[in-house]
Amino acid sequence: MLNLSRHSLRVALLATTALASPALAQDAFELDAIVVDGSSYETETSGSYSTDLISVGEKATMSPREVPQSTSVVTRKQIEDGGYTALEEALTDVPGIMILNNNVGRSSIFSRGYEFDYLYFDGLPAPVSSIYGTQPDLSMVDHIEVLKGPAGLFIGTGEPAGSINMRLKQAAATAFQGYATTSIDSNGHARAEIDVSDKLNADGTLRGRFVAAYGDGDSFVDGVENGVTSLYGTLAWDVTPDTHLTFSLSHMERDIIPYNGLPTYADGSLIWMDPSATTVLDWNTFENETTDAVIAAEHFLDNGGRVKFSLRRSQQDADFLYGYSGSVAAADNTISSLSWLDRDFDQDSLALDLHAELPFQLGDWDGNAIIGADWQKVDSTMYQARGSIAGSWDLDNWDSGAVAVPGATYSTRTDTETTSKGLYTQVRLSPVEPLTLIGGARLSWYEGTVDTVTLATGATTSDRYDVSAQVTPFAGVTYDLTPNTTLYASYSEIFIPQSYVDVNGNLLDPIEGQQYEIGVKATLGYGLNVSAALFDLRETNRPEAVTGTSYYVADEEVRSRGLELEMSGEFSENLHVAAGYTFTDTEYLTGSSAGNPFSTYTPEHMLKLTGSYDVTEGLFAGWSLGGRLTVMSSFSSRGIVAPGYGVVDLMVAKTFANDVTLRLGVDNLFDKDYYTRVGSTTVFNFRGAPRAFNLALTKTF
Repeated sequence: MLNLSRHSLRVALLATTALASPALAQDAFELDAIVVDGSSYETETSGSYSTDLISVGEKATMSPREVPQSTSVVTRKQIEDGGYTALEEALTDVPGIMILNNNVGRSSIFSRGYEFDYLYFDGLPAPVSSIYGTQPDLSMVDHIEVLKGPAGLFIGTGEPAGSINMRLKQAAATAFQGYATTSIDSNGHARAEIDVSDKLNADGTLRGRFVAAYGDGDSFVDGVENGVTSLYGTLAWDVTPDTHLTFSLSHMERDIIPYNGLPTYADGSLIWMDPSATTVLDWNTFENETTDAVIAAEHFLDNGGRVKFSLRRSQQDADFLYGYSGSVAAADNTISSLSWLDRDFDQDSLALDLHAELPFQLGDWDGNAIIGADWQKVDSTMYQARGSIAGSWDLDNWDSGAVAVPGATYSTRTDTETTSKGLYTQVRLSPVEPLTLIGGARLSWYEGTVDTVTLATGATTSDRYDVSAQVTPFAGVTYDLTPNTTLYASYSEIFIPQSYVDVNGNLLDPIEGQQYEIGVKATLGYGLNVSAALFDLRETNRPEAVTGTSYYVADEEVRSRGLELEMSGEFSENLHVAAGYTFTDTEYLTGSSAGNPFSTYTPEHMLKLTGSYDVTEGLFAGWSLGGRLTVMSSFSSRGIVAPGYGVVDLMVAKTFANDVTLRLGVDNLFDKDYYTRVGSTTVFNFRGAPRAFNLALTKTF
C-alpha cells in the first residue's frame, strides 16, 4: 500500500501550483490524506492472510483472479501465527494438500492424488524427493504459493500435482531492521532464529539481508531427534532505476535420528499403543546438506515490458543408515524381523531461464505476451545397501541397543543424468475489458539415462529417456462479472517421460496429465479472497506390463476429480482467516484395476480452518488469539485404513510495548489419537502427535 500523507501531498500540490502560478501557491489549501491502494509481492509487513499478487504457475506477478487455476498462499503472518518452521507444517493449512508425515523435511506432499516432485524458489525449479529431506527451512521464506493441477507450460515435465513456489525473503530494507526469536516445546525441541537487513550504501541502491536458524531436540516418538541448521544471505542492487540484480545463497543441514513408522497386525489392523512407541535403533542416522544459489537480473522497458534472466544452482547430499520393522506385529506386539537401508546420495542441478514480457495492442485489443526459453540439468549418484535381521523384538518394551550395527557394504550404484530444455510462449488478449483470453504452448526436449551398477560384478542395467519436441498446450479464459468477481476456465497439461518399451522396442509415449477446471474467484469486504473450483484431472498413457513378456503397453488411464472451496484474508482489519474444503474422488478408468480408487491415501473430504484475532483496544490490547481445525475423512494404503480424524490447535500471543512478542501454543488440544499416514503391514504407519505445548519469544528491531 502506498500512503500519501497530508504533508507530502501538500508539498506536491504547492510545487505544482507554484510552477503554474506563484500567486496561486500563496492560496494553496491542504487536503485530507489520500491513500492509494497498491500491491506488493512481499507479505512480511502486510499483516494479512492473503496477498494481492502471486506468480506460481506464471512468469509474471499478477492477482490471483488473473490465474485461471486453483491457487493458495500461506503468508508470512500465517507462518508466524502458526509457529511453522518446516514446509510441510505450513502446507498442512492449504486446502487440498495431503501431507504424508515423516521426519521433519522428509514428508511427502500430495495434491489431487499426486506427489509433488519439484519445488520452486523464486520461480526456478529443483527436483525434490521426500526420502532425502531437502525441503527448506522456512526462516528464509517470505510466503508460499501453491497451484493445484498440471502446470507444464513453464517446465514441461513432472507430476500433475501442481506447483509449490517459495518467495525467498528479499533485501528490501533501507534502514536497519530485523528480529530474533527463540522457542521450545514440551517434547524438548528448541530453536533460535535471527534475521537482519539494512542498506549497504548511502542511497540504499545496494541492500543486504542475513537469516540464520538452528533447532535441535526430541520428537514425541522415543529416540527420534530432528536437528536443522539454516543460513541464508541475499543482496539486491538497483543498477539503474530500471535494472535490478539479486543474488541469494542458502545452506541447510539436517541432523536427524530417523524413524520409519510402526508395523500393523497381520490382518492390516493398526496398533493403538502409546504414540511414543518406536522402532528406532541406536545406530539410526540421517545427515544431509543442501546448498542453493539464485541469481536474477531484470530490466524494465519503457513500454511497460521487461526482460529477466535467472539461474538456480542446487547441490544436495544425503547420507543415512536406519533400521525399521521388517515384519508384521504378532498379537503380543512382537516383531520377528528388522529391515535396514543404507544410502549415500549426491545430486547437482542447474536451472536457467530467460524470458521477456511484452505488452502490445492488436487493434483495439489489449495484449501481453511472454516469450522464453529454459534449460535444466540434473546429475545424481546414489550408493545403496539394504538387508534384514531375524530375531524377536517387543514393541511394548523396545530395546534400541539390542541390535548391532549391520556391516553394510554398498551393493549398487545408480547414476542418473537428465537434461531438459524448452521454448515457451503465453499470450493474454482482452477483446473487451471484462474478458481475457489466455493461450500458450511449450516445446520440450528431454534426455535422460539411469545406469544401475552391481558393484560386486560390475554388471550394469540401463534405462533411457528421450522426448523430442513434445508440445504442452495451455488455454484459459477469465471474465470479470464485477470489479471484484471473476469467472474462469482452463485446460492445462504436463508430461512424464517413460523408459518402458513397447513390443517393437520403442519407448512408450510420455505419460500425460490433462486437467479441465472451472471456477470463480472474488474479493469481498475488507479483503477476503474466496474461490470455488471444479476439476477433472486425468493421467493417460500410463504403462501396464504385458503378462509373460518384457514389454509394456500405454493403456492405463486414471482420473481425479472434485470440488474445492477456499477463503483467505480478513473479515475485518483484525480478524484473519484461511479456510478450505476439498472433495476428491479418484478412480482407475482403464487397465487391470479399472473401477478401483486410484489414490487411496487421498481423503475424499478435507476441511481446514485457521485464523487469528488481533485485539487493538481495551484491556487486552496487544493480545492475539488464534487456532486451527483440521478434519480428514478416512484414507488407506494397501488395504490398511486410517480412520478419519479432527484435531484442534490453539494459540495466544501478547505483544509488549518494547516490540517483544510472547507466543504460547497448544497442539492437539483434546489429545486425539489418530494416524497421519499408513503405508504397509510392516512400515510407514505414523501416529499423529499427541497434545504438546510450545512457547516462543520474539524481539523485533
